[in-house]
Amino acid sequence: MSTSKTILITGCSSGIGYTTAVLLKSRGHQVIATARDIVDVEQLKNEGFTALQLDLAVSSSIKNAVNELIVLTGGKIDALFNNGAFGQPGAVEDLTRDVLRFQFETNLFGTHELTNLIIPLMRQQGHGRIIYNSSILGLVAMRYRGAYNASKFALEGLADTLRLELYGTSIHISLIEPGPILSEFRTNSYLLYKRNIDAEHSFHKPAYEAIEARLQKEGAAVAFTLPAKAVADKVVHALEAKQPKIRYYVTFPTYLFAILKRLLPVSWLDYLARKV
Repeated sequence: MSTSKTILITGCSSGIGYTTAVLLKSRGHQVIATARDIVDVEQLKNEGFTALQLDLAVSSSIKNAVNELIVLTGGKIDALFNNGAFGQPGAVEDLTRDVLRFQFETNLFGTHELTNLIIPLMRQQGHGRIIYNSSILGLVAMRYRGAYNASKFALEGLADTLRLELYGTSIHISLIEPGPILSEFRTNSYLLYKRNIDAEHSFHKPAYEAIEARLQKEGAAVAFTLPAKAVADKVVHALEAKQPKIRYYVTFPTYLFAILKRLLPVSWLDYLARKV
């Protein structure tokens, strides 16, 4: 067991964030669990967590959460797990500017703003770990996931740049690439799809029928799907290891496409991506 560390985790209402919070708490770490909805915050508190309300799409919510964190911990924060995110399905040509902006507000801009508020605390204490939950879709693009693809590609660009800029500071940057994980992600994505995509009048209407079936499917929608704990285990290593990895691949598809991206011509990779 490693020395107890204080870690702030976003998106703890369910899935990867919740599972990671439970696992790290069981390992003796001080977990500051956050969620967007106050109902979820209260539920986390009822389960014994120190929990804060944090909506990544709202700057004031981010600033309030960081101020509360400073009061709770005296400014000590060993790690930040940037997990909170959602996926907006839909063909690129069916994404309005507002819908794309909302995807980025949470997945990129809010995560960026929170990270920038945490970095000075880590600089002051002389160390820290910043862990980003990215995606296989931060490595390769797949159809009808353009908004999410773009947000995760951008997130990886920021994380990679930040790693270069923080070299020599003892603040380590890690990216986790999950692939298919059992969670409520598809359920939430289906609600956003119904709200923001006009499938009835889209050129892509025939394709949307298959997308709707996949988003509503119970259990694993694709092969090689793993439980959320598979991601949580990688977070444990990124938090506790003396030398955390820069990238953690989680599922077989992520390992596979990471290798294929390095080996195959782009046209071959596109062919495979179209078949997924």
